[in-house]
Amino acid sequence: MSEKLTLEDKTVLLKVARDTLASYLRDGQRPALSTQSPGLLAPRATFVTLRVRDTGELRGCRGEVMARVPLVESVQNNAISSAVDDPRFPPVVADEVPRLHIEISVLTPMQPIQPENVLVGQHGLMISKGYRSGLLLPQVPIEQGWDRVAFLRGLCRKAWLPDNAWQDKDAELLSFEAIVFGEESP
Repeated sequence: MSEKLTLEDKTVLLKVARDTLASYLRDGQRPALSTQSPGLLAPRATFVTLRVRDTGELRGCRGEVMARVPLVESVQNNAISSAVDDPRFPPVVADEVPRLHIEISVLTPMQPIQPENVLVGQHGLMISKGYRSGLLLPQVPIEQGWDRVAFLRGLCRKAWLPDNAWQDKDAELLSFEAIVFGEESP
């Protein structure tokens, strides 16, 4: 991981995500962003995951794989996308926000990887083959209790590919690492 994030940076990013959700879902407005932290102003790719606090049930997860905007702006954008643009779920409504747990994943740049070099819990993966692609964050195989092969199969399913597509010569496998942090549990 090239740049470290301080505890203060992480706290700011979680507050940005929560404040953005509350404001955007209440009145369609994004709160103004204001920071001088170099770590928050550097372009970084992120994912924001929303879960129901009481049950841990996934409520939305959206992100990006390429760093295009400052980290703080990426978190704001993906907080909104995870709430209103995850096609697996109906849009989050303002009344739900207090009951949501927010987790942020800050990604390193993608790099090619050989399947035998995948480390469960350290690497996130993205597979591309033809017009299909899928991505799983590093925490997913841990949450699912998967070993390396189950992780690769799960990645293929996420991309709507056959379970063994990761072995195909025309499949592109990329890895990344992530700084993952979330709000404290109640």
